[in-house]
Amino acid sequence: MNYPLSYKNLRLVSKSIAFKCLVLVGIALFYKALFLSSSPRNVLLTRARHTSDSSSTDGVRTDKFLEVPQIVWGLNNQKIAFARACLTARTMNRTLLMPSLSASLFYKEVDKLLPIPFDKVFQFERFNSLCSGFVRLARFSDVRNRTQVFELEKGSGRRWTVERDLEQLKQSVSRDEFEVIRVKGKNPFLWHDHWAVKDYAKVFECMVVVDEISREADKVVMKIREAGENAARGQGPVPFVAVHMRIEIDWMIHCKKLEQRQKVSEICSSKREIMERVGNISGLKTPTVLYLAVADSLLEEKEEESSVLKGWREGLIPFEKKKLGVKEEVYGKYSYLIQSAIDYEVCLRADVFVGNSFSTFSSLIVLERTQKARRLGFVSSCEDGGNVWSSYAYNLAGESEGVPRRWMTNMTHSSLQAISYGSNSVSCSSE
Repeated sequence: MNYPLSYKNLRLVSKSIAFKCLVLVGIALFYKALFLSSSPRNVLLTRARHTSDSSSTDGVRTDKFLEVPQIVWGLNNQKIAFARACLTARTMNRTLLMPSLSASLFYKEVDKLLPIPFDKVFQFERFNSLCSGFVRLARFSDVRNRTQVFELEKGSGRRWTVERDLEQLKQSVSRDEFEVIRVKGKNPFLWHDHWAVKDYAKVFECMVVVDEISREADKVVMKIREAGENAARGQGPVPFVAVHMRIEIDWMIHCKKLEQRQKVSEICSSKREIMERVGNISGLKTPTVLYLAVADSLLEEKEEESSVLKGWREGLIPFEKKKLGVKEEVYGKYSYLIQSAIDYEVCLRADVFVGNSFSTFSSLIVLERTQKARRLGFVSSCEDGGNVWSSYAYNLAGESEGVPRRWMTNMTHSSLQAISYGSNSVSCSSE
């Protein structure tokens, strides 16, 4: 059949246009993929995924491992270090070999600096179940050949930048012939940070304390609740407020130096200032029981332990470990690390938490309480009465004079800087 010439030309033109459109779409998709993979983190993850094989559990490789040094410092610095090690292993598409924690603060109890396995503090199997497909832990017995080890020296000093650290991780991804990459050097808390707050929060959510620690925390909370019932004399349940009082002598030395270095005046808080601001929290019913989480053994010698109980506003009934009757019965049986883990659980369960925004202990409690509030649909505590899992920073002034600032963790931060090193830029919103 002979078509008119004009119709043939029309078909040729339409084919040409369609072909050009397909070419343009292909080019656009190529550059989009190139852009998305251009960030250092995406490059690392992409390269890591390409090295994976069938030896994996929900996408996490089980035949290649990362080994890290013993983790030190305080409980929450150790938690950050552990999470950072997990995220490093995730970036390298490796399983993290279960690291050792430290039972004490090594600069205070050198004679007690014994390694304590992760699974003596947190549940091993529960961790892998909750973090399935994200990160994974393994025992050293899972390694087939301990001779296939590549030792990776983590850099330090001013010349070792974030960019150099990322480049080192890129190169390590390609070390696929080694079953184990062993990191040498400083503990993971002092490594460079390459991951968002939400990534750390995911790891923290998987870290569930062992039953023994949970039961001990239950005992302390029960004692606090009983004290409230006795104070109310049968008038109903009494809320309890946990106050993380950073007034120990070592903290006061540290925070004053930090204020000088950062040229701010909102880090240290005296006992009087803490008492005033906690007493001015709006909406607190009376009576209210206060649990004072304070390392009383580190208070100044001239200051008796009982002095932290004096001077509170009428209707606020303060308790610390000794007055509560749990100092020896519960805490005295354990090393520093376990004592701190018990206190963390107690503060986490409080109706209201008040802490210091430059304290890692306080910051991680607020992060976890923020996560709990978000799961209930609350992304802000700015409104009056928005007190679900409410938290405050007593070292920062709130909306009016003498009131502590409402505090939720900003879950959109691109790094853990504000949480792991403290900040005076906190708000009542998690977004």
